[in-house]
This record gives sequence, C-alpha cells and structure tokens, in this order.
Amino acid sequence: MKLALISMRPKIADVKANIKKMEKYIIENIADMYIFGEMTLTGYILKDEYRDYAEKIDGPSIKYFKQLAKKHNCYIVFGMPIYDEHIKGIIHNSAVLVHPSGQTDIYHKWFLVNFGPFEEKFFFDEGEEFTLSNTKFGKIGLIICYDIFFPELCKAYSQMGADMVICISASPTISKTLFELLMPARAVENTIFFIYSNIVGTQEDLIFWGGSQVYDPLAKQLVKAPYFKESIVTCDIDLNKINYARAHRPVIRNIRPEIYQDLYHISRKHFMPKE
Repeated sequence: MKLALISMRPKIADVKANIKKMEKYIIENIADMYIFGEMTLTGYILKDEYRDYAEKIDGPSIKYFKQLAKKHNCYIVFGMPIYDEHIKGIIHNSAVLVHPSGQTDIYHKWFLVNFGPFEEKFFFDEGEEFTLSNTKFGKIGLIICYDIFFPELCKAYSQMGADMVICISASPTISKTLFELLMPARAVENTIFFIYSNIVGTQEDLIFWGGSQVYDPLAKQLVKAPYFKESIVTCDIDLNKINYARAHRPVIRNIRPEIYQDLYHISRKHFMPKE
C-alpha cells in the first residue's frame, strides 16, 4: 500500500483554491491513499466563519472528492467542518475518508482543544462515535490532532481490529515536541501503523510545522516530511508487519479489559467510594 502524506498550507476561507491545490497533488503523484491535514479544506482559523464554510455530509466538496477518488482509483483523507447530521446549526471538526467506490466515512473530533490560543469548543460540538473504515488494504481508524493525547481512542480502534490509525492535524510549533513523542507510543502500544499528516504555514499567530510522518507497529519511523515547508512524501507499508509485531510484542493479547471498567468508576465524575 502506497501512502502519500501532504503537508499543505491551506488558504483561509478559500475552499475552491484549496480543492484545486489538493487535486494537483493527487494528479501529479501516484498513490493508493492521499492524506491531508486537519481543516485543509478551509484553513484552521475561521472562528465564526466556520458556519459559512461548513457543509453537510452530502455537500459539494465531498461530492467532488468522490469523483476524484473514483477517477484516480484512490482513497482520500482530509479535514473540514461538517454540519451535524441530526441537529441543525451544530458543527463538527471532522475527518473525511473517501473510498474509490464513492463510500464516505466521517469522523467527528472527540477531544476539542480549548486552552491557550485554541478555541475549538466555542465553535464545534464533540464527537461521540468511532469511525473504523474497511478498505481493501485493511481497517483504518480516524482521529484528529488533540485526540492523540488520549490513548483510549487508539486502544479502542486496536480492539475493533484496526490495522492503522490516521491522525490528521493542525499542530502549531508550541505542540511539536509532544506530538513527536506520542506518535511512536500510539503505534507500539497498539501494534498498529500510525500515520500523521499535519498542515503547514502561518495562520494569525500560529505557525504550523508540517512534519507529516509514519510509524510501523514497532515504532520504527518509515518516513518524515520536512518541517515548515509544503511537501508531499510517500511511503509503502506492508501490513504483514502487524502479525510479526503482535507475536513479538503481544500488547493486544495481554490487554486486561476489566481495567476500563475500573477507570470508569475511579474517574472524577463516577467515583464510587468504598463502603
């Protein structure tokens, strides 16, 4: 399976220009799957303008990428704001995975970052569902940026049978060191391929560092994009490595599921004191 990770600098509030650039990367580089960063379609910092550029799951942008995926026989992953399917006026920070068949899988970001320069909870609603995509190359779980700090998500995907987890991101320089610590950890603690695609460039006071990268199930880095530069890097992955990794580092086999029930009871909202 050949992956193409695109560290793109999206234009703020210019969906047409961003789609054109994304399409150019797809046309000029042959791959089985193209992975763009968080909010690549619109730019990351739109604030109240998110409402003007959010689309429904059957909106024009996703329809266009369906045509591209079919034409180039590829999978395409990217981020955009999407309206809730059930409640009017609610918006999600979402990852979209488009299949060559036209099937579209949507993941809504679970953990919204709302500290320092980040204000996601002012504009988005939290996701509540996992999205495990069945592709011809294997099962893929989707997460977005800050989700990487919560290992329960990737653990859940590995228990659901995921072969890889894709994290699309809009990570600025202030978070770079932490993200690069967590990527190999998420890979080896679940013996999965961990794929990370970050945007690049400056938006208001934030500088996004790019540096998209891939780790194999034993935390070996397979490819890494340059920092602070628009780029595309490709990587061939062999899913047979998962069998080897799980034989030699059997973390999936050794998981104790009962610990998750314990964690629920000792969490700050559900603590049950001993009698």
